[in-house]
Amino acid sequence: MDSLMGFWFNSQAKEINKVGKDIGDAPKNMGKGAKKMVNSVTEKKQKPLPEVLKEYNLPSGLFPKDFKKYEFDEETKKLTVTFKSACEVTYRDSSILRFNTSVTGHIEKGKFSDIEGLKTKGMLWVKVTCIAREDTKLHFTGGLGKTRETKVYEMVRDAIDVDKF
Repeated sequence: MDSLMGFWFNSQAKEINKVGKDIGDAPKNMGKGAKKMVNSVTEKKQKPLPEVLKEYNLPSGLFPKDFKKYEFDEETKKLTVTFKSACEVTYRDSSILRFNTSVTGHIEKGKFSDIEGLKTKGMLWVKVTCIAREDTKLHFTGGLGKTRETKVYEMVRDAIDVDKF
């Protein structure tokens, strides 16, 4: 009886060991979807973009909510926000921001600078190169300077698709 019990435990241990090895080899043996599922368990959870903006004293609604993804390098402070297509948002004060499929820039406390992929409309479309917060105002720098109330950018809004950037 003892030898039969020992055989059973030994065979069960081999099966458990085999399952552990299969899971460990999953990224090598499985398709892309399965690899992503396994890798996502080990990756650090990313904060929502509005939280990142708030941490840097920028309004949480600066970008529309329907962006595809964002990447933020905490060392270089480079922020990249990707959209499925170029889009624009009209804010409460009737100001308009137009976002290319990718918007990049350098983020620091109260400032988003070296911006690529963002325009605003005054009398005509102007490339935005910097957005700086000063108390309750946002200063937009580009082809021409524009100052707006910070509060109109606090709520995250929907964007509408546009034909071109």
